[in-house]
Amino acid sequence: MARINLLPWRDQYRQEKKQEFFTVLGGVFVITAAVAYLWVTSVQNAIEHQNQRNALLQREIQQLEKQVAEIRELRKRKTELLDRMRIIQGLQGTRPVIVRYFDEMARAIPDGVFLLELKREGDRISLTGIAESNNRVSSLMRNLDESDWFTSPNLTSVEAAADYGELANKFSMSVVSTVPESHKAEGNK
Repeated sequence: MARINLLPWRDQYRQEKKQEFFTVLGGVFVITAAVAYLWVTSVQNAIEHQNQRNALLQREIQQLEKQVAEIRELRKRKTELLDRMRIIQGLQGTRPVIVRYFDEMARAIPDGVFLLELKREGDRISLTGIAESNNRVSSLMRNLDESDWFTSPNLTSVEAAADYGELANKFSMSVVSTVPESHKAEGNK
């Protein structure tokens, strides 16, 4: 049998396999590095893109906050204007009522009675005056009670007032002011 030395062939085969292994290992390393680079780049791009979106959102949020502040200010001004309008409408609506109260008061006061003081607190009107006699005070109370603009006359006090005459009396009374239904219907038109 012939003797063949296979050692150099095996060494050469090992060298080829070793070189092939290092080539594959280098290829894998290059591919891994390329994939890692691509992955890191894509992550950085995603982060940068997200930061840009966040910055855009922050700008939009600031603009919306300014708009919300403007809307709040406008609503506040609107409320103030509506309140003013209601007050003005209330004053416009009650302006003729005051005139009617004074007109009715002048009609209700009989001859021989004059008022010293007229004071209004809410719907209650306090009257202080001088009458030539008790009958004149009674007549004033009747006239106020019959008026559509006044109700519930209440005599508080009657005192003799000799300074104004022999039978003169100083009186204090209160009456409640009201708006008749017929006038309320006119005001709603």
